[in-house]
Amino acid sequence: MTQPEDDLNAELIGLRDKHRELDVEIAKLELFPYQDQLQLRRLKKEKLHIKDCIQRVRTLMIPDLDA
Repeated sequence: MTQPEDDLNAELIGLRDKHRELDVEIAKLELFPYQDQLQLRRLKKEKLHIKDCIQRVRTLMIPDLDA
């Protein structure tokens, strides 16, 4: 792999880890009947943003095809 591919792989791994961490945090907050709705909304929004970033990185990893 080339250096840019290594960088993208590292970024992708980091984003996936953060996405999983947010999953756990959200699940913990949802266990309590009087959870902090604002914090829950913020975490879900951040998780969605990270999902979008993951998709962007995955798109960058697709090799260009010569036409």
